[in-house]
Amino acid sequence: MVSVKTPRGVRRTDALLSDGRELIYYDPADLPARVPLEDTRGLPAPQPQVDLRTDPLTGDVITYATHRNTRTYLPPADQCPLCASKPGNPTEIPDHDYNVAVFENRFPSFAGPGRTEVLCFTSDHNSSFTQLSQGQARLVVDAWADRNADLSARDDIEYVFPFENRGREIGVTLNHPHGQIYGYPFIPPRMRTLMARAREHQAVAGSNLFADILAAERKEGTRVIAENGNWTAFVPEAARWPVEVHLYPHRQVAGIDDLSIGERDDFAQLYLDVLGRLDGLYGEALPYIAAWHQAPVRIDRELGYLHLEVLSIRRAADKIKYLAGSESGMGAFISDTSPEDVAETLRKVRS
Repeated sequence: MVSVKTPRGVRRTDALLSDGRELIYYDPADLPARVPLEDTRGLPAPQPQVDLRTDPLTGDVITYATHRNTRTYLPPADQCPLCASKPGNPTEIPDHDYNVAVFENRFPSFAGPGRTEVLCFTSDHNSSFTQLSQGQARLVVDAWADRNADLSARDDIEYVFPFENRGREIGVTLNHPHGQIYGYPFIPPRMRTLMARAREHQAVAGSNLFADILAAERKEGTRVIAENGNWTAFVPEAARWPVEVHLYPHRQVAGIDDLSIGERDDFAQLYLDVLGRLDGLYGEALPYIAAWHQAPVRIDRELGYLHLEVLSIRRAADKIKYLAGSESGMGAFISDTSPEDVAETLRKVRS
C-alpha cells in the first residue's frame, strides 16, 4: 500500500518493506510523484528481543536489546544497506534513487512500546551532512519535523530523540550519511535532569532556563561562534566535551515541528556553517554526535526549549577524550579544553 501526503509542502510517500516495516520517502513537492518499487528481498518478520529494567539506585531505565549484537557492521560500500537498491545489492530502500528516506530500524532498540527509525540524509554514499546543499539539508529538517509529529502522537512514546552519530571513533556501524530517531517509551535520564533543573529555575527566577542561557550567551558573546536572524550557535560555558556547540532558535518552541518556515531555513544555513567549521578545526572530518533536545511529549512542555547539541570526543588532532575513571565512575567531567578557546578557534575557521 502506498500513500502520498504533503506536510509543509514536502511530498511524503509511504510504503512497506517486505517484512512489514514502514518506509517513507521525502521529496521536494515540485518533483514528479514517486511510485515506490517493491522490496523483493522476502525478509522474515522481525523478532526483536528487548527488555527494559529500572536501576533501583538511580531510577534510570536500562534497555537490553540483545538482537542488536548481530546487526550489520561496516560493510563495504558496494554492500551498504542504506544506499539505493541496484542489481546485485537490494537494500532497505528498494528505489534506484531517493532524496531523503526513513524506515523502521531492522535491529530496533525498542519493540512493542517505543520505536526506532533510520533517517538517510541522501542517497550519495560518499557524502555527509556537511556536504549537503542547503536545500537538501532543509528537506532533512522537514523530515525530522514530520517524524516528530507522527511519533509524538503515539501513546507508547514519551520522548522523541533525533540524532546523528558520525565517525568510527563514535561507534557508527554504517558509513552512509544517516541519523536515527528514537521514540523512547520513557523519559531518558538526561532529559529528566534537564527538566528538573528547568523546573527549579522557573520557580526561583520566574523565567525559562534555556531562554535565559541563550540570552546570557548572546549578551556575553565570547563563546558565540555564528548566528543569523533566527538561530545562534555557541560553545556552552560549562561544556563537558572537548568540542561542544549548541544551536538555539531565538524563539522558544517545544519541538522541531513547531519551527516556522523561516526558522527551518535559517537552521539549515547555520547548521551547515557550524559543521563546516567543525570539519575545518583539524583539517579533516570531525567525529561527532548531533543530539536534538526537545520537550517531552506529554509533560513539562512549557519548560522545554528545542535546541541541538553537537559534541565531539576529539580533544586534539591526534587525541581522543576517553570517559575514564572520573567521567565513567562518578559522572564528573574533567575537560582538557577551554570553552572560550574552542569558540575563538571555531570563529576563525572559514571566516
